Amino acid sequence: MAVAVAANLPVILWGAPGTGKTSSVVALGESLDMPVEVVVGSIREPSDFSGLPVLRDGGTWFAPPRWAERLARSGTGMLFLDELTTAPPAVQAAMLRVVLERTVGDLVLPPEIRIVAAANPPEQAADGWDLSAPLANRLIHLDWEVSAADIAEGMAAGFTVPELARGEAPTEAAVSGARATVGAFLRVRSELVLAVPDSPDRAGRGWPSPRSWDLAARALAACAHSGAEEAVLAELVLGAVGEAAGFELLSWLRNLDLPDPVQLLNDPHAPLPDRVDRLHALLGSLVAHVAAEGGAPVWEQAWSVVGRVARTAPDVAASAARALARQRPGGAKLPTTMLELAPVLRAAGLLT
Repeated sequence: MAVAVAANLPVILWGAPGTGKTSSVVALGESLDMPVEVVVGSIREPSDFSGLPVLRDGGTWFAPPRWAERLARSGTGMLFLDELTTAPPAVQAAMLRVVLERTVGDLVLPPEIRIVAAANPPEQAADGWDLSAPLANRLIHLDWEVSAADIAEGMAAGFTVPELARGEAPTEAAVSGARATVGAFLRVRSELVLAVPDSPDRAGRGWPSPRSWDLAARALAACAHSGAEEAVLAELVLGAVGEAAGFELLSWLRNLDLPDPVQLLNDPHAPLPDRVDRLHALLGSLVAHVAAEGGAPVWEQAWSVVGRVARTAPDVAASAARALARQRPGGAKLPTTMLELAPVLRAAGLLT
């Protein structure tokens, strides 16, 4: 949960009632000096999220509720959506824009507002509903488990507050690199790009879609940035795209073993992977590195790596060439390597 909050990823905690989900989230917010607004779904109406229509300046304004105004004024904080499975379907539908776009009525919440939700399994909730598939697909799902030893220790010595590294979230370049890596995986497992569950009970948890794969990529970047353990990455990835697809990605990542982009730029004879999916992942990380560096020398050097890949995998090189061309910094010269890549550039639509 701490890694997800740091990376500003919307997360939902699943657990039995009375196990401290709400208390832990509120304590986490207090430890970070973040205001926490607790919104209980079972006692809310759709208008509490979509806004109440009122006349304003001769037009209709969808006025946000007070909790949204308080968060907007603070500029930072945590919106805690509690008891989601007791919220009726109409209320869940109204929450969609809040979770994904941070929009409440006609008010847009600041980007630094974190969103955390909690829910009891429908069979343990009073008059419970499964989460709708669209709402579930907007969240990373984590199981909230407690042990007798932890409870006993907390009762005796006090419960600890969840710790959160106060470092910054991963850079956009790091997120782009993680997206390129996940995209390389989906090139070889294209059937996993979208797999809508065929039963309501499965649709209420994480499942693969372009939206949830992006959540998984952002979680990958966040874990790399924070140095989180592999178990943390596994929980976040599985919570985003579900167990079947998530385990496949984790297994693929474990066997990826890519060379560092800097090493490739500095050593023209550094070995390249022989598998197409690894080449896609390697060039994706190379383009992300070039975007982060932003300098003409690095951009020009990158074309030599693309040229090496083009000799054995022109299709892979064409995709990277298109992305690299968009990253051209001001003043960068066209390297001579690009002349050798004329067929590849033409295939990428960069030459006529």
